[in-house]
Amino acid sequence: MNRPSTVRELRESGYRSRSVKQEMRENLIRLMREKGPLFPGIVGYDDTVLPQVANAVLSRHDLLFLGLRGQAKTRMIRALPSLLDDFMPTVAGAELPDDPLAPQFASTKLILARHGDDTELHWVHRDERYHEKLATPDVTIADLIGEIDLVKHAEGRYLSDESVIHYGLIPRTNRGIFAINELPDLAPRIQVGLFNVLEERDVQIRGFPVRLPLDVCLVFTANPEDYTNRGRIVTPLKDRLGSVIRTHYPTTTDIGLQITRENAWIERGEAGLEVAVPAFMLEIVEEIARLARKSPHINQQSGVSVRLSIANTENLVSNAERRAILCGERRVVPRISDLGNLTASCRGKIELMLAEDEAAEDKLIASITGEAVKNVFANYGEVADLEPLVEQFAGSKLSLEVGDDVPAADLLATLDKAKGFRKAATKVCTAANLNPDDPASLASAAEFVLEALYVNNRLSKYGYRGKTFYKR
Repeated sequence: MNRPSTVRELRESGYRSRSVKQEMRENLIRLMREKGPLFPGIVGYDDTVLPQVANAVLSRHDLLFLGLRGQAKTRMIRALPSLLDDFMPTVAGAELPDDPLAPQFASTKLILARHGDDTELHWVHRDERYHEKLATPDVTIADLIGEIDLVKHAEGRYLSDESVIHYGLIPRTNRGIFAINELPDLAPRIQVGLFNVLEERDVQIRGFPVRLPLDVCLVFTANPEDYTNRGRIVTPLKDRLGSVIRTHYPTTTDIGLQITRENAWIERGEAGLEVAVPAFMLEIVEEIARLARKSPHINQQSGVSVRLSIANTENLVSNAERRAILCGERRVVPRISDLGNLTASCRGKIELMLAEDEAAEDKLIASITGEAVKNVFANYGEVADLEPLVEQFAGSKLSLEVGDDVPAADLLATLDKAKGFRKAATKVCTAANLNPDDPASLASAAEFVLEALYVNNRLSKYGYRGKTFYKR
């Protein structure tokens, strides 16, 4: 509220001119000394990516974030404005943001010459100092740099006069951060147009002797796969980039679960239902993504985005929510039978190595899901301890019916046909910190036990008229 309103007040306040990269560097140093989080909300990069980003900022580099899809590249570049000052002074009425005490543009100098120290200031918030452009094949130099405005030229202005230019996004981001997403999609001839901005810090328009000295931090993102599929980054442009930072997928299951919990839409309060997602169900969803990233049947150059786990979790909860609404239940607890509905949220997020039909893709998803259940159950119990349950199926016609549309109470009544199933499910509930007295939680644990027996080849499973049956 007490910010200077004129150039005189700004000079008397002790304000000092800094380049945008020096400003980011000094604010980063302050944050590190205060031991505060550099980029709140970025998970799993503390020991790998963030130190590289810090080094690049300290070195006053332009940056390229290089990584597969779904590795938080866009989120990283959008976090960089937090390293800028809260507000920045500019000359009021100037077309481009310029330093009032160290002006670079003729239009700003003209305003200052006219009004002197009484020149009014305009304060710009740091969010307004960040501009982002998605690279597409139709992007032109005029979009990024600018174009000669023939109307202004016809009015009598010389081509050497910078006021004849209709400015593009980069000059309008002067004293700020400009980001280009998916850099390889930018046509090579347009990438060449960025050479001067990156190295000499000026631009030229259509070969005319018009130069704009720019103070801007350039940030890019790229997917290595795009180098061959859609385009490439021209070598001289890569040479002018200060730092290339490689991103990665979550290195541990816990990090992946944290990302999913923070980004997936799990709470569905507007339906008046209580949602509780068992830990083992979230772990299965995360294990599906982890196994997909190792599968030889999936193109690993394309990667398996963290969006897979986020979308799968949301579909998992939605199917359980649908069951609760249709069955009149007040509590939503996802269970194994809901996993069959994750196929829709998996499609498009994995790319098979071979051009196979959709049936092959769905079959692979089902196979990976079964393997995920097997791996996760090992953390909650021993299959050998369930052998007494398996023996009840041997030599009998015992068959247990489950389904994603079966109410929890009906499911538990069906499972009571096999002695000891409630006890086994209660143990899983205890291990997962669930209340075994809650029918919905107990039903989820019971299905987990049944599916574990199936994926470990202790029971068989078949479907009939939308229902699933387990038998020996």
